Amino acid sequence: MRFPALFINFKTYEQATGAKALELAKIAESVAQQESRQIVLVVQPADIRMVANSVSLPVFAQHIDPVTYGAHTGAILPEAVKQAGASGTILNHAENKRSNDFLKKAIVRAKECDLTVMACAESLERAKQIASFASKPDIIAIEPPELVGTGIAVSKAKPELITSIVEEISKIADIPIIAGAGIKDASDVKKALELGCKGVFVASAIVKAQDKEKAILNLLSGFE
Repeated sequence: MRFPALFINFKTYEQATGAKALELAKIAESVAQQESRQIVLVVQPADIRMVANSVSLPVFAQHIDPVTYGAHTGAILPEAVKQAGASGTILNHAENKRSNDFLKKAIVRAKECDLTVMACAESLERAKQIASFASKPDIIAIEPPELVGTGIAVSKAKPELITSIVEEISKIADIPIIAGAGIKDASDVKKALELGCKGVFVASAIVKAQDKEKAILNLLSGFE
């Protein structure tokens, strides 16, 4: 994993499901190679194998459950996403919040499967709690839920939150901080990096863009 990094969350948008997920993944791969930048694809479980087998970019699952092989119908098994080609997973996204007890167990299970973990936190206090776990995530994404999908970037709307998290987490552990929620253009990205983040977590600004290549290029230009 290289930083700065652009994480693209495919969510369950129609524009990033099935064949369209593969199309977006290939666009992202082309731009990443062209610009020599790190892009990580965060895709639906059903699309992990197809995407991972078709592009060279890291592929993350959108979620895993803290289960092992056995009778866990409906759960997302860490071993399954790993075998499908995922190199990491997201946990505790604003649209899929979980308790600290769940996160502790899920991080342990992810580590057992050699999956990189990016845990999302909605506040400074939650970020500090997550960073203090015995088994820590590799990355923390700050993601105020009220800004998710709004086009109002956390890096501009709440710069003091990012600054506080970067400072406070550094006192606990060496964990890179990623800015999520509302990131839409190069200026949002540039501001996030100026505040100490190591990258951004973006969904609709890319997935819903008419020209997805142009949208990715614009965001990556904020890393310069």
